[in-house]
Amino acid sequence: MPTLFDRAQIIAETLPYLQRHHGATVVIKYGGAAMTDPAMRRTVLHDLVLLRQVGMNPIVVHGGGPEINAMVDRLGMTTTKVAGYRVTDAATMAVVEMVLSGGTNKELVQTINACGGNAVGLSGKDGNLLRVTKFTPGGADIGFVGEVSAVNPAVIRDLVAAGYLPVIAPIGVDDAGQSYNINADTAAAAIAGALGADKFIMLTDVPGVLLDVKDPGSLVSSVTVRDAQSLIDAGQITGGMIPKIGACLDAIARGVARCHIIDGRQPHALLVELFSDGGIGTMVVPDETTLAPLPAPPTVGTESR
Repeated sequence: MPTLFDRAQIIAETLPYLQRHHGATVVIKYGGAAMTDPAMRRTVLHDLVLLRQVGMNPIVVHGGGPEINAMVDRLGMTTTKVAGYRVTDAATMAVVEMVLSGGTNKELVQTINACGGNAVGLSGKDGNLLRVTKFTPGGADIGFVGEVSAVNPAVIRDLVAAGYLPVIAPIGVDDAGQSYNINADTAAAAIAGALGADKFIMLTDVPGVLLDVKDPGSLVSSVTVRDAQSLIDAGQITGGMIPKIGACLDAIARGVARCHIIDGRQPHALLVELFSDGGIGTMVVPDETTLAPLPAPPTVGTESR
C-alpha cells in the first residue's frame, strides 16, 4: 500500500499536467458499460468534479441506449434497426426523450452534485443548442433520427462561465420544432467542434483501436486522420469502432486539437489519460502532427498526450 508520502509524490507529479490543462475545454462523450455500472458511474462522475475543481472545463454528452431498450421492452414496444440505427417513430421518440432527458440526464446531474459538483442538465433543445435535419442512411426513412446541422455554443459557454458543469442529452430540433434523436457520438463531436474544445474524449467499453481485436497488445496508441482513414479502408478498423473514429475525424475537421478513445471501465481512466504522458486508449490527431510511422502492432506513435 502506498504511504502518505507516496501519495503526496503522485500528486506533486501532476503539476505539469495541471498547468498544461488549466482552463482547457474538454468534451466527454459518456456511455457504454462505464455508465450503466453504478460503481463505475460514480467513479467517472467523481473524476469530472475533480477536473472542474482543478480548473478544467468538462462538458458531458451522454448516451442511453441500454436504458431506452429497457423502457421500450417494458412498454411492450418493438425495436427495429436499419444500418445499426433505431427506427424512431413518434411513440419511440417520446420514449427516447423521456429516458434521455427526463431520466438518465437527471440521474447523472444528481450524482455529480452529490460528489460536490455543480452540474446542470439540458438537452439539445435548450437554447437551440442542437439544430438538426432528418438523417436518412442510404436513403432509408428511419423516422425521427437527426444529424446536427447547427450548434449554438453560447448556452454552454454561459453555463461554464457561471461555474456549472453542463450535462447534455443528445436530443435536437429541426426548423419546425420537431424533436429528433441524435447519435451521442456525433452530437458530442459537433459540440466539441463548435466550442473549439482542446480535447474530445470518448469513454467506451473497449480499450481503443486494436489492429487485432483478439490481441490487447495491438492497441494503436496514436494515429493521424490520414492513417485512421487508411486503417478503415484496409479493414483493420471495423464494426462499432468505425463510427467512433468517424466522430473523432469529424471533431478534428471542426477544429478540435486532440481526440481520445479510452476504456471507461478502467478506474479513473480520465485522470490517467489527462495526467500522464503515456495515457491509455487511442489518440487521434490532425495530419500535420508528427507521430512515429504507423508500423505493425503493438506500438503506434509516441506523441505526448
